[in-house]
Order: sequence, then C-alpha cells, then structure tokens
Amino acid sequence: MKVLSVVGNRPQFIKSGPVSAALRGRDIDEVVLHTGQHYDRELSQVFFDELQLPAPAYSLDLQTADTERMRAGIGAVVDDERPDLVLVYGDTNSTLAGARAAGDTPVAHVEAGLRSGDLSMPEEHNRMEVDRISAVLFAPDKRSREILRDEGVAGRIEVVGDVMADANVKFAPIARERSRILETLAVEPGAYAVATVHREANVRPERLARIVEGLSRLDEPVIFPAHPRTAAVATVQGLSLDDVRMIQPLGYLDFAALASQARVILTDSGGLQKEAYWYGVPCVTLRPSTEWKDTVEVGANVLVDDDPDAIARAAAEARMPDERPQLYGDGHAADRIADTLVSL
Repeated sequence: MKVLSVVGNRPQFIKSGPVSAALRGRDIDEVVLHTGQHYDRELSQVFFDELQLPAPAYSLDLQTADTERMRAGIGAVVDDERPDLVLVYGDTNSTLAGARAAGDTPVAHVEAGLRSGDLSMPEEHNRMEVDRISAVLFAPDKRSREILRDEGVAGRIEVVGDVMADANVKFAPIARERSRILETLAVEPGAYAVATVHREANVRPERLARIVEGLSRLDEPVIFPAHPRTAAVATVQGLSLDDVRMIQPLGYLDFAALASQARVILTDSGGLQKEAYWYGVPCVTLRPSTEWKDTVEVGANVLVDDDPDAIARAAAEARMPDERPQLYGDGHAADRIADTLVSL
C-alpha cells in the first residue's frame, strides 16, 4: 500500500511523526509531501530535524497559504505517484488542498469531526469540507464521531484518539531533559506565562492590540514566541509590549520544555490547548470558541476572546482541576490509524 501524506505547518509535522513511524512498522510505503505553507525554518525544517522525521519526498516550497496554488502542486504529485490513499491532518489550507487534489484517490482525515461552531473561522469550513470528501475519518473521540454521524458523512469513521498525544508522551520528557531554554530566558519553572497568537482573525491590528494589552497586564513574565506574521503586525503597528517578551519562534523541543513548565498558557492554537492539558498547565484561550470543548468543561481551559480585562483576570485565576480525566486518547492513536489502513 502506498500513502501520500500531505503536511504544511507546525502541528502537522508533530502529528505526522508518530503516524509515519507506525506506517513504517507495518511496511506501508509512505510518500511525504510538504506544501511549504509554513516556510520559516523554525516553523518547518526544524521539526523534521528535531523529531527525526524522514525528509519529505516532495517539498513544493510555495511559501503561501493559497489553497488553489497548493492544490495544483499536490495534484501533480498524485498523478505521478498514484498512491492508494491521500492522508491529511487537521484543518489547514494544506489539508483542504490535499483533499481536493486527491481526485478519485480515497482521502483519510486525521482529526476528523472537530467543530468549534464558529463559521467565521476558515478552519471550520476546511474541517467540514474535508470530512465530506474523506473516505476514512479518524476521529479523536466519541464526541467527534457523533458529530460526523449527525452530519451524515459517507466515509468510514474510526475513533482512534489524538496523534498529538502520542507525540506528547514521547517527546515532552525528552524536551525537559535536553532543552536549556529556561536558563537562556532566565525564568523559573512555574513562574512565567507562555503566549502564542497566530490565527488570521487575531493578527488583525485592532484585535492583536487588545490581546497584547491583556498580556501586558499579567503580574509575571510573559514569554511570547511570535509567529512571523504576528511579529510583523506588532512591529508595523508599534504595539507596546511592556513586560511581554516577544522572541523568535522556537524549535519543538525548546517550546515543549518552555510550555510544559509554565504556570499558565495563553493561546489561540487548537493544538496547544490540548498540549497544555496533557502538561498539566492551565490554559486561557484567546478565542470565542474552541473545537476542544472537553478541556473547557473540566475546568482546565477558559475562553476569553480578546478582552484585555478578561485575559488578565483569567490568567491570574487559572488553575488545573483537582481531577484531570484522560482526554483525547492513550498515546496509541498512530498504531490504530496504521492498523486501520492495513485492514483496507
């Protein structure tokens, strides 16, 4: 069996690591295509290096999030390689482009069935379209499976857990052991906050200014590894960062070490909301909605949108619940995905 795996950004590189290993362990021929949606080294190549992933067989190097441009390049590879299956991850434009470019080739979607309920987010539309296209839908939990059933998708649904949990189990301890990022930044475990902002809606100048204002009100150091697009807007707008330390994007191991030892994480990232939960670090989500509703329901995550007062208050009050049920799998999602593909 030949599988074409389409990846294009940081979370997808992390998710693809355990899956690639599981596929190799079952003698499935995987061909990896990197769209180039994330092209900064610290958002792209560094993950292949640190996670010891095989180099992509195809790197389109498009340096764009334009779906149609990616679709054309992926389609050409599908025609050349003639895979039995196209494997896509998550909710990015690379995911949508991969699903559309597959043509008559069956599509398998990792992280199927997630819904935030916010149709103003491009990612929500991406998820819904990819799930309608997919022949195999790998859902992270039962809630996602029920959403897919309610929507009447035609594909085969498998609840497998979350592949990011697999990566977290493997790499978080390694990150804390190897990384010296806390020493470099001169911060102590549990005595700082970590912030990330990258979603399209949040980097609009007025909205980003409100988020930064909220971050600047925290009573502890705020470490802000900035996505290049976020940093560019902050610089052009001359946003006052005060005690917020905006730094360059970090490699995966350094970021995992930094985030897992923070007192609180403030983010608009879907993946980081889950990682915070697994790390045992409370999360404040800088969005009005989330696809990871369970983290909110158990009290580990708070939605605050862009209100500066709410951001500062939620960060100050953030605590992990006394009881933390297992969410989104047991660290063996990649094996279940590979076993399902073998059964096909």
